[in-house]
Amino acid sequence: MRRWLPFVKTPPLVAVLRLEGSIGTGPRAISDQAMAPLIERAFRRGKPAAVALQINSPGGSPVQSSLIASRIRRLAEETETPVFAFVEDLAASGGYWLAAAADEIHVDRASILGSIGVIAATFGFPGAMEKIGVERRVHTAGKAKSFLDPFRPEKPEDVARLTELLDGMHEVFKSHVTDRRAGKLPQGEDLFTGEVWIGQGAIDKGLADGIGHLVPTMKARFGDKVAFRRYAPRRPLLARFGARIVDDALDGLEERAARARFGL
Repeated sequence: MRRWLPFVKTPPLVAVLRLEGSIGTGPRAISDQAMAPLIERAFRRGKPAAVALQINSPGGSPVQSSLIASRIRRLAEETETPVFAFVEDLAASGGYWLAAAADEIHVDRASILGSIGVIAATFGFPGAMEKIGVERRVHTAGKAKSFLDPFRPEKPEDVARLTELLDGMHEVFKSHVTDRRAGKLPQGEDLFTGEVWIGQGAIDKGLADGIGHLVPTMKARFGDKVAFRRYAPRRPLLARFGARIVDDALDGLEERAARARFGL
């Protein structure tokens, strides 16, 4: 009822966006398509004093990371709303890409941040087909169409081309971080090697701004009566069954593998 009475002062509102899991296009992943309506509502519903990002992600797709971060920055500028990131266990790789979209990054003393790099991992089976007596037949128009075929020996020219692609993505990632953390990163130090830092170590490197958790930090900034409105994607119940169950399981395994790289 208070919101309809212009003479009654309402408490400040902080919209909380939860960004948890691997970043990609799978049913369990954080994607721009899934997050777009939530991000729009977070910035535009109720004129929030701030938007807080709750991040717990090992990373994933660089394109989806870029799309989500760009959407957050566009809406922050359009609505003139400050953005605060709060890292839980992990903001690594694409997870840090999302965190860097915020104006300030706050962490737990045990949070893991960084891994500012790009990785491509796959398997090779060049002798498997021959051993089981299967002949592989591949016909292409265009010399690069069988690029990095896992059933053929790795070609030096394919590796060189992949390295070129990864370097290009890495430059985009580095540009985003250096732009968003301008004036906060130490001069002459390479923070873009894929290394990670914990809590205070990330602050010392300029990758975060302070130790702090969401509720007490927002209360200290906006007062004890600050209200929170939370936004997180919801998967339909039927998404757990039928044809999606295999994709769901594979996405879960992929995320656990990504987290295992950081001891989580």
